Amino acid sequence: MNKNVFVIGQSAAFLDAVEQASRAAGLNRSVLVIGERGTGKELIAERLHRLSSRWSAPLVTINCAALPENLIEAELFGYEIGAFTGATRAKAGRFEQADSGTLFLDELATLSLSAQERLLRAVEYGEISRIGASRSIHVDVRIVAATNEDLPSLAETGRFRADLLDRLSFEVITLPPLRARKEDIHLLADHFGRRMASELEWQQWLGFSKKATEILTSYNWPGNIRELRNVIERSLYRWNDENRPVDTIILDPFASPWRPHHIKKLQTDIVKENPVSPSQQASSPLTQLSFSSECSDLRTACQAYECHLLEKALQQHHYNQRATAQALQLSYDQLRHLLKRHNLLSKERDLSKEKPNKDKR
Repeated sequence: MNKNVFVIGQSAAFLDAVEQASRAAGLNRSVLVIGERGTGKELIAERLHRLSSRWSAPLVTINCAALPENLIEAELFGYEIGAFTGATRAKAGRFEQADSGTLFLDELATLSLSAQERLLRAVEYGEISRIGASRSIHVDVRIVAATNEDLPSLAETGRFRADLLDRLSFEVITLPPLRARKEDIHLLADHFGRRMASELEWQQWLGFSKKATEILTSYNWPGNIRELRNVIERSLYRWNDENRPVDTIILDPFASPWRPHHIKKLQTDIVKENPVSPSQQASSPLTQLSFSSECSDLRTACQAYECHLLEKALQQHHYNQRATAQALQLSYDQLRHLLKRHNLLSKERDLSKEKPNKDKR
Protein backbone atom coordinates (compact mmCIF):
# COMPACT_ATOMS: atom_id res chain seq x y z
CA MET A 1 0.00 0.00 0.00
CA ASN A 2 1.00 3.58 -0.56
CA LYS A 3 2.40 5.17 2.60
CA ASN A 4 1.92 8.66 1.15
CA VAL A 5 -1.88 8.49 1.31
CA PHE A 6 -3.81 10.63 3.78
CA VAL A 7 -7.27 10.14 5.21
CA ILE A 8 -9.13 13.34 4.29
CA GLY A 9 -12.56 14.33 5.53
CA GLN A 10 -14.45 16.35 8.13
CA SER A 11 -18.00 14.97 7.94
CA ALA A 12 -19.29 13.42 11.15
CA ALA A 13 -20.11 10.07 9.52
CA PHE A 14 -16.60 9.72 8.11
CA LEU A 15 -14.83 10.88 11.26
CA ASP A 16 -16.84 8.38 13.30
CA ALA A 17 -15.60 5.54 11.05
CA VAL A 18 -12.00 6.76 11.31
CA GLU A 19 -12.26 6.99 15.10
CA GLN A 20 -13.72 3.49 15.21
CA ALA A 21 -10.74 2.21 13.21
CA SER A 22 -8.27 4.02 15.46
CA ARG A 23 -9.76 2.42 18.57
CA ALA A 24 -9.79 -1.08 17.03
CA ALA A 25 -6.21 -0.78 15.75
CA GLY A 26 -4.62 -1.54 19.11
CA LEU A 27 -6.49 -4.81 19.59
CA ASN A 28 -5.19 -8.03 18.10
CA ARG A 29 -8.57 -8.93 16.62
CA SER A 30 -9.97 -9.38 13.11
CA VAL A 31 -11.79 -6.42 11.61
CA LEU A 32 -14.24 -6.21 8.70
CA VAL A 33 -14.36 -3.03 6.63
CA ILE A 34 -17.61 -2.61 4.69
CA GLY A 35 -18.29 -0.01 2.05
CA GLU A 36 -19.15 0.71 -1.57
CA ARG A 37 -16.42 0.68 -4.19
CA GLY A 38 -14.13 3.69 -3.96
CA THR A 39 -14.99 4.65 -0.37
CA GLY A 40 -11.45 4.12 0.96
CA LYS A 41 -11.59 0.66 2.52
CA GLU A 42 -7.91 0.08 1.80
CA LEU A 43 -6.99 3.32 3.62
CA ILE A 44 -8.83 2.17 6.73
CA ALA A 45 -7.03 -1.19 6.50
CA GLU A 46 -3.71 0.62 6.37
CA ARG A 47 -4.69 2.76 9.35
CA LEU A 48 -5.57 -0.35 11.33
CA HIS A 49 -2.11 -1.74 10.61
CA ARG A 50 -0.04 1.43 11.12
CA LEU A 51 -1.64 2.22 14.48
CA SER A 52 -1.24 -1.34 15.76
CA SER A 53 1.68 -2.96 17.55
CA ARG A 54 2.38 -4.75 14.24
CA TRP A 55 3.20 -1.53 12.38
CA SER A 56 6.85 -2.52 11.75
CA ALA A 57 5.89 -5.95 10.38
CA PRO A 58 4.58 -6.60 6.84
CA LEU A 59 1.18 -5.43 5.64
CA VAL A 60 0.32 -7.94 2.92
CA THR A 61 -2.61 -7.37 0.56
CA ILE A 62 -4.47 -9.79 -1.67
CA ASN A 63 -7.43 -8.99 -3.90
CA CYS A 64 -9.52 -12.13 -3.70
CA ALA A 65 -11.51 -11.15 -6.81
CA ALA A 66 -8.42 -10.76 -8.99
CA LEU A 67 -7.42 -14.42 -8.91
CA PRO A 68 -9.16 -17.48 -10.40
CA GLU A 69 -10.82 -19.79 -7.90
CA ASN A 70 -8.27 -22.54 -8.56
CA LEU A 71 -5.35 -20.22 -7.66
CA ILE A 72 -6.66 -18.32 -4.66
CA GLU A 73 -5.82 -21.08 -2.16
CA ALA A 74 -2.30 -21.41 -3.59
CA GLU A 75 -1.81 -17.65 -3.19
CA LEU A 76 -3.14 -17.60 0.35
CA PHE A 77 -1.48 -20.72 1.72
CA GLY A 78 1.39 -21.47 -0.68
CA TYR A 79 2.36 -24.82 -2.18
CA GLU A 80 5.09 -27.42 -2.32
CA ILE A 81 7.01 -28.73 -5.31
CA GLY A 82 4.81 -31.01 -7.42
CA ALA A 83 1.60 -30.00 -5.68
CA PHE A 84 0.05 -29.43 -9.11
CA THR A 85 1.10 -29.14 -12.74
CA GLY A 86 3.57 -26.27 -13.06
CA ALA A 87 4.60 -26.23 -9.39
CA THR A 88 8.31 -26.61 -10.08
CA ARG A 89 9.36 -24.92 -6.86
CA ALA A 90 7.89 -24.36 -3.42
CA LYS A 91 6.25 -21.03 -2.74
CA ALA A 92 5.23 -19.34 0.50
CA GLY A 93 1.67 -18.03 0.57
CA ARG A 94 0.41 -14.63 1.71
CA PHE A 95 -0.19 -15.93 5.24
CA GLU A 96 3.49 -16.80 5.64
CA GLN A 97 4.53 -13.49 4.08
CA ALA A 98 2.36 -11.62 6.61
CA ASP A 99 3.66 -13.54 9.64
CA SER A 100 3.81 -11.17 12.67
CA GLY A 101 1.97 -8.56 10.58
CA THR A 102 -1.40 -7.93 8.96
CA LEU A 103 -3.08 -9.68 6.04
CA PHE A 104 -5.60 -7.53 4.17
CA LEU A 105 -8.16 -9.60 2.26
CA ASP A 106 -9.89 -7.30 -0.22
CA GLU A 107 -13.14 -8.43 -1.90
CA LEU A 108 -13.57 -11.11 0.76
CA ALA A 109 -17.04 -12.16 -0.44
CA THR A 110 -15.59 -13.60 -3.67
CA LEU A 111 -13.74 -16.40 -1.83
CA SER A 112 -14.91 -19.90 -2.70
CA LEU A 113 -16.45 -22.04 0.06
CA SER A 114 -13.42 -24.33 0.10
CA ALA A 115 -11.08 -21.36 0.53
CA GLN A 116 -13.37 -20.05 3.27
CA GLU A 117 -13.07 -23.37 5.10
CA ARG A 118 -9.27 -23.24 5.04
CA LEU A 119 -9.33 -19.58 6.02
CA LEU A 120 -11.51 -20.43 9.02
CA ARG A 121 -8.92 -22.91 10.31
CA ALA A 122 -6.15 -20.35 9.87
CA VAL A 123 -8.10 -17.72 11.79
CA GLU A 124 -9.28 -20.17 14.47
CA TYR A 125 -6.01 -21.97 15.21
CA GLY A 126 -3.31 -19.85 13.60
CA GLU A 127 -2.26 -22.81 11.47
CA ILE A 128 -2.00 -23.22 7.71
CA SER A 129 -0.70 -25.92 5.42
CA ARG A 130 0.73 -25.41 1.98
CA ILE A 131 -0.97 -27.25 -0.85
CA GLY A 132 0.77 -30.63 -1.16
CA ALA A 133 2.39 -30.38 2.29
CA SER A 134 2.07 -33.04 4.98
CA ARG A 135 2.52 -30.74 7.98
CA SER A 136 1.03 -27.52 9.24
CA ILE A 137 2.79 -24.19 9.78
CA HIS A 138 2.01 -21.86 12.67
CA VAL A 139 1.55 -18.21 11.69
CA ASP A 140 0.82 -15.09 13.73
CA VAL A 141 -1.33 -12.97 11.42
CA ARG A 142 -4.01 -10.38 12.04
CA ILE A 143 -6.82 -10.43 9.47
CA VAL A 144 -8.40 -7.27 8.10
CA ALA A 145 -10.98 -7.99 5.40
CA ALA A 146 -13.02 -5.73 3.16
CA THR A 147 -16.09 -6.13 0.97
CA ASN A 148 -18.93 -4.19 -0.60
CA GLU A 149 -21.34 -7.09 -0.08
CA ASP A 150 -23.87 -7.70 2.71
CA LEU A 151 -22.14 -10.67 4.33
CA PRO A 152 -24.94 -11.55 6.80
CA SER A 153 -27.33 -11.92 3.84
CA LEU A 154 -24.79 -14.11 2.02
CA ALA A 155 -24.44 -16.24 5.13
CA GLU A 156 -28.21 -16.70 5.35
CA THR A 157 -28.31 -17.99 1.77
CA GLY A 158 -25.32 -20.31 2.26
CA ARG A 159 -22.93 -18.35 0.04
CA PHE A 160 -20.67 -17.38 2.93
CA ARG A 161 -19.76 -19.46 5.97
CA ALA A 162 -21.55 -18.16 9.05
CA ASP A 163 -18.83 -19.49 11.38
CA LEU A 164 -16.14 -17.64 9.41
CA LEU A 165 -18.22 -14.47 9.50
CA ASP A 166 -18.45 -14.79 13.28
CA ARG A 167 -14.66 -15.07 13.57
CA LEU A 168 -13.92 -12.11 11.30
CA SER A 169 -16.51 -9.69 12.63
CA PHE A 170 -15.09 -8.82 16.04
CA GLU A 171 -15.35 -5.24 14.81
CA VAL A 172 -17.18 -4.05 11.69
CA ILE A 173 -16.40 -0.61 10.28
CA THR A 174 -18.90 0.60 7.69
CA LEU A 175 -17.74 3.53 5.57
CA PRO A 176 -20.27 6.12 4.38
CA PRO A 177 -20.53 6.76 0.61
CA LEU A 178 -19.38 10.13 -0.72
CA ARG A 179 -22.96 11.25 -1.37
CA ALA A 180 -23.44 11.15 2.42
CA ARG A 181 -20.34 13.31 2.91
CA LYS A 182 -21.35 16.45 1.03
CA GLU A 183 -19.13 18.68 3.16
CA ASP A 184 -16.09 16.59 2.19
CA ILE A 185 -16.53 16.82 -1.58
CA HIS A 186 -14.98 20.29 -1.97
CA LEU A 187 -12.20 19.39 0.49
CA LEU A 188 -11.28 16.26 -1.47
CA ALA A 189 -11.67 17.99 -4.84
CA ASP A 190 -9.30 20.75 -3.77
CA HIS A 191 -6.77 18.18 -2.54
CA PHE A 192 -6.84 16.21 -5.79
CA GLY A 193 -6.84 19.46 -7.79
CA ARG A 194 -3.69 20.73 -6.09
CA ARG A 195 -1.90 17.44 -6.68
CA MET A 196 -2.87 17.36 -10.35
CA ALA A 197 -1.91 21.02 -10.81
CA SER A 198 1.51 20.19 -9.42
CA GLU A 199 1.82 17.20 -11.77
CA LEU A 200 0.90 19.45 -14.70
CA GLU A 201 3.55 21.93 -13.46
CA TRP A 202 1.10 24.78 -13.03
CA GLN A 203 2.55 27.81 -11.28
CA GLN A 204 -0.63 28.52 -9.34
CA TRP A 205 -3.84 26.83 -8.23
CA LEU A 206 -6.98 28.99 -8.39
CA GLY A 207 -9.47 26.27 -7.49
CA PHE A 208 -12.89 25.76 -9.06
CA SER A 209 -15.47 28.23 -10.29
CA LYS A 210 -18.87 28.52 -8.64
CA LYS A 211 -20.47 26.59 -11.52
CA ALA A 212 -17.92 23.77 -11.27
CA THR A 213 -18.34 23.56 -7.50
CA GLU A 214 -22.11 23.25 -7.87
CA ILE A 215 -21.67 20.40 -10.35
CA LEU A 216 -19.31 18.59 -7.97
CA THR A 217 -21.60 18.90 -4.96
CA SER A 218 -24.82 18.01 -6.78
CA TYR A 219 -23.49 14.86 -8.51
CA ASN A 220 -24.31 11.51 -6.87
CA TRP A 221 -20.79 9.97 -7.16
CA PRO A 222 -21.62 6.26 -7.60
CA GLY A 223 -17.87 5.55 -7.78
CA ASN A 224 -17.24 7.59 -4.61
CA ILE A 225 -13.75 8.98 -3.88
CA ARG A 226 -12.04 7.02 -6.64
CA GLU A 227 -14.43 8.47 -9.22
CA LEU A 228 -14.04 11.98 -7.77
CA ARG A 229 -10.27 11.77 -8.10
CA ASN A 230 -10.51 10.63 -11.73
CA VAL A 231 -12.99 13.39 -12.57
CA ILE A 232 -10.84 16.11 -10.97
CA GLU A 233 -7.64 14.96 -12.66
CA ARG A 234 -9.36 14.62 -16.04
CA SER A 235 -11.00 18.02 -15.75
CA LEU A 236 -7.73 19.79 -14.95
CA TYR A 237 -5.92 18.00 -17.76
CA ARG A 238 -8.53 19.11 -20.30
CA TRP A 239 -8.90 22.60 -18.84
CA ASN A 240 -5.16 23.29 -19.06
CA ASP A 241 -5.40 26.96 -18.05
CA GLU A 242 -3.72 27.75 -14.76
CA ASN A 243 -4.70 31.43 -14.97
CA ARG A 244 -8.43 30.80 -14.45
CA PRO A 245 -10.39 28.71 -11.97
CA VAL A 246 -11.46 25.36 -13.42
CA ASP A 247 -14.93 25.93 -14.89
CA THR A 248 -15.64 22.70 -16.79
CA ILE A 249 -16.10 19.38 -15.02
CA ILE A 250 -15.79 16.27 -17.22
CA LEU A 251 -17.97 13.70 -15.46
CA ASP A 252 -18.29 11.28 -18.37
CA PRO A 253 -15.18 10.78 -20.54
CA PHE A 254 -17.26 8.68 -22.95
CA ALA A 255 -19.69 11.50 -23.78
CA SER A 256 -19.59 12.03 -27.53
CA PRO A 257 -22.10 12.38 -30.36
CA TRP A 258 -20.17 9.59 -32.08
CA ARG A 259 -20.45 7.13 -29.21
CA PRO A 260 -21.70 3.84 -30.74
CA HIS A 261 -24.43 3.37 -28.12
CA HIS A 262 -25.72 6.90 -28.71
CA ILE A 263 -25.82 6.49 -32.50
CA LYS A 264 -27.72 3.19 -32.21
CA LYS A 265 -30.19 4.72 -29.75
CA LEU A 266 -30.75 7.71 -32.06
CA GLN A 267 -31.42 5.40 -34.99
CA THR A 268 -33.90 3.38 -32.90
CA ASP A 269 -35.69 6.53 -31.74
CA ILE A 270 -35.95 7.82 -35.30
CA VAL A 271 -37.42 4.53 -36.51
CA LYS A 272 -39.94 4.44 -33.63
CA GLU A 273 -41.11 8.03 -34.05
CA ASN A 274 -40.95 8.10 -37.84
CA PRO A 275 -42.01 4.70 -39.19
CA VAL A 276 -41.21 4.36 -42.88
CA SER A 277 -43.69 2.75 -45.24
CA PRO A 278 -42.42 0.22 -47.81
CA SER A 279 -42.81 2.79 -50.60
CA GLN A 280 -40.89 5.43 -48.64
CA GLN A 281 -38.25 2.88 -47.68
CA ALA A 282 -37.53 2.15 -51.31
CA SER A 283 -36.65 5.79 -51.90
CA SER A 284 -34.98 6.47 -48.54
CA PRO A 285 -31.40 7.65 -48.97
CA LEU A 286 -30.43 5.76 -45.80
CA THR A 287 -31.79 2.50 -47.21
CA GLN A 288 -30.16 3.10 -50.56
CA LEU A 289 -26.80 3.77 -48.95
CA SER A 290 -27.03 0.87 -46.54
CA PHE A 291 -28.09 -1.83 -48.94
CA SER A 292 -27.26 -0.72 -52.46
CA SER A 293 -24.60 -2.91 -54.01
CA GLU A 294 -23.70 -0.01 -56.33
CA CYS A 295 -22.55 2.22 -53.44
CA SER A 296 -18.76 2.14 -53.39
CA ASP A 297 -17.95 5.65 -52.12
CA LEU A 298 -17.78 5.31 -48.33
CA ARG A 299 -17.24 9.02 -47.67
CA THR A 300 -20.31 10.02 -49.68
CA ALA A 301 -22.36 7.34 -47.94
CA CYS A 302 -21.31 8.55 -44.48
CA GLN A 303 -22.04 12.18 -45.34
CA ALA A 304 -25.49 11.30 -46.66
CA TYR A 305 -26.19 9.23 -43.56
CA GLU A 306 -25.09 12.10 -41.31
CA CYS A 307 -27.36 14.47 -43.24
CA HIS A 308 -30.25 12.04 -42.86
CA LEU A 309 -29.77 11.83 -39.08
CA LEU A 310 -29.62 15.61 -38.78
CA GLU A 311 -32.85 16.04 -40.75
CA LYS A 312 -34.69 13.49 -38.64
CA ALA A 313 -33.39 14.97 -35.37
CA LEU A 314 -34.55 18.44 -36.47
CA GLN A 315 -37.98 17.07 -37.25
CA GLN A 316 -38.19 15.32 -33.89
CA HIS A 317 -37.46 18.56 -32.04
CA HIS A 318 -39.64 20.78 -34.24
CA TYR A 319 -36.61 22.54 -35.74
CA ASN A 320 -35.49 23.89 -32.38
CA GLN A 321 -31.74 23.96 -32.93
CA ARG A 322 -30.74 24.09 -29.27
CA ALA A 323 -32.96 21.14 -28.38
CA THR A 324 -31.62 19.26 -31.41
CA ALA A 325 -28.01 19.98 -30.41
CA GLN A 326 -28.67 18.76 -26.88
CA ALA A 327 -30.32 15.56 -28.12
CA LEU A 328 -27.34 14.85 -30.38
CA GLN A 329 -24.89 15.75 -27.58
CA LEU A 330 -23.45 18.53 -29.72
CA SER A 331 -22.73 22.13 -28.82
CA TYR A 332 -24.92 24.72 -30.54
CA ASP A 333 -21.97 25.85 -32.67
CA GLN A 334 -21.17 22.28 -33.70
CA LEU A 335 -24.75 21.74 -34.84
CA ARG A 336 -24.76 25.01 -36.81
CA HIS A 337 -21.53 23.97 -38.51
CA LEU A 338 -23.01 20.61 -39.53
CA LEU A 339 -26.24 22.20 -40.79
CA LYS A 340 -24.23 24.65 -42.86
CA ARG A 341 -22.02 21.90 -44.24
CA HIS A 342 -25.04 19.88 -45.37
CA ASN A 343 -26.87 22.97 -46.67
CA LEU A 344 -29.66 22.41 -44.16
CA LEU A 345 -29.88 25.92 -42.74
CA SER A 346 -32.00 27.33 -45.56
CA LYS A 347 -34.03 24.12 -45.80
CA GLU A 348 -34.61 24.16 -42.05
CA ARG A 349 -35.93 27.73 -42.24
CA ASP A 350 -38.25 26.87 -45.12
CA LEU A 351 -39.65 23.80 -43.36
CA SER A 352 -40.13 25.64 -40.06
CA LYS A 353 -42.19 28.29 -41.87
CA GLU A 354 -44.51 25.57 -43.09
CA LYS A 355 -45.31 24.50 -39.50
CA PRO A 356 -48.82 25.58 -38.44
CA ASN A 357 -48.94 28.35 -35.87
CA LYS A 358 -50.80 26.93 -32.89
CA ASP A 359 -51.39 30.39 -31.43
CA LYS A 360 -53.56 31.41 -34.37
CA ARG A 361 -57.23 30.62 -34.04
